[in-house]
Amino acid sequence: MTRLVQIRGTRTAPEPPATAPELPGAPELAGIAGPRVYVETLGCQMNEADSALIVGQLAARGYVRVPDPAAADVILLNTCAVREKAEERVYGRTSQLLRHKKDNPDLVFGITGCMAEHLRDKVQKQAPHIGLVAGPDSYRRIGSLVDRARAGERVVDVTLDRDETYEGLDGVPDDDGVSGQVTIQRGCDKFCTFCVVPYTRGRERGVVPREVLRQARHLAERGYKEIVLLGQTVNSYVWEDASFADLLRALAAIDGLERIRFTSPYPVDFTEQLIATMAELDKVCPYIHLPAQSGADRMLTAMKRGYLRAEFVDLVGRLRAAIPDLALSTDLMVGFCGETEDDHAETLSLMREVRFDSAFMFRYSDRGITYAARKLQDDVADEVKGRRLQEVIELQEQHTRASHHSRVGKRERVLISGLSHRGDRLLGRTPRFQSVLLPLGTGSPGQTVEVDITATTGHSLIAG
Repeated sequence: MTRLVQIRGTRTAPEPPATAPELPGAPELAGIAGPRVYVETLGCQMNEADSALIVGQLAARGYVRVPDPAAADVILLNTCAVREKAEERVYGRTSQLLRHKKDNPDLVFGITGCMAEHLRDKVQKQAPHIGLVAGPDSYRRIGSLVDRARAGERVVDVTLDRDETYEGLDGVPDDDGVSGQVTIQRGCDKFCTFCVVPYTRGRERGVVPREVLRQARHLAERGYKEIVLLGQTVNSYVWEDASFADLLRALAAIDGLERIRFTSPYPVDFTEQLIATMAELDKVCPYIHLPAQSGADRMLTAMKRGYLRAEFVDLVGRLRAAIPDLALSTDLMVGFCGETEDDHAETLSLMREVRFDSAFMFRYSDRGITYAARKLQDDVADEVKGRRLQEVIELQEQHTRASHHSRVGKRERVLISGLSHRGDRLLGRTPRFQSVLLPLGTGSPGQTVEVDITATTGHSLIAG
């Protein structure tokens, strides 16, 4: 998958605050005791959660996180293998950061995350300044790995571990203090033909429920009002006889938590029990990111998605019937192996039929280690992929703007997360995960307020 594009809507992350939040473990640089580490995340919410875990493990070993790479003794890039030209992005970013080595010859560079396995045999030749390569199942050992790299050893640890879920470990997040993340599942067993995740993150395994509840309670005790449950196919979660629906019920009973969201569910794994549970629990937000990928049965079969278009549309109908005012976002891919103009037209047709509130949109590219890369032919020309992607973007833009305009005149419950980018308004989110700009003085971060929506930018809502 390449060229990640998103029409801003309910899937959009909130605007950054006017000033960066104070980083836990990163006081004023003067007087810092202990080695300094700068961690930069390239990728998805799973990578963000893993970065928090890395920082937590390093903090326990005496490292101090700093917000400026120029002040660091160690620079870690936590990488994603899904994004477009992921390898080039990693090498490009490390090359940019390499200038800091002039002022600190002992500076250590490390690559962590999903690109680690892919880069393990390449970095010595193509990026000899990278002294550490650590995969997503090595973070329990990250402190000792960084120590070894700082001692001059070239360290590579990319072994996948089917049992590692990091139970008992706490991260140090860099977030708004209102919405926190809890990883409930690692790896994936779906093996969609275009996807690298089973190869870079290993097989699916759920986190024991007691650990999920421990982390959620910990966040609630610290004042977080919303939790986002993370997993590659989060609704396939199971631990012994505990289902994802059971987990939602247990989390909804935690005092202090007001909202529960999750990403990303897999269409095949929506049981009737889960749909009924979501409809029953007020704390579960009426928002679902439901990846479709394509509207053509031929492409869905080639992708090994496990469902056909009619089954996807039927699921959307059942979800909307059970959950009033449900917002839907999705993933859409164009130009997959063998995609014809008729297949592309089916994707546009699906978009018109379902009318997603927002979407992540991609054009396919060979990811090297996937089934599609090894067995299928990437035979759609780049210019055709680009044109098809633009058509998808333009149609989704219409739907996203219409979704936002439909909220004007309604009264919404908004969870305030901080200041807008310009600092002249507050920023919050509705239960449908649409961003809202509010007047200063309406409330404070962590508060939920009821406001009237008076206008929209097309990508955000505005409260009068």
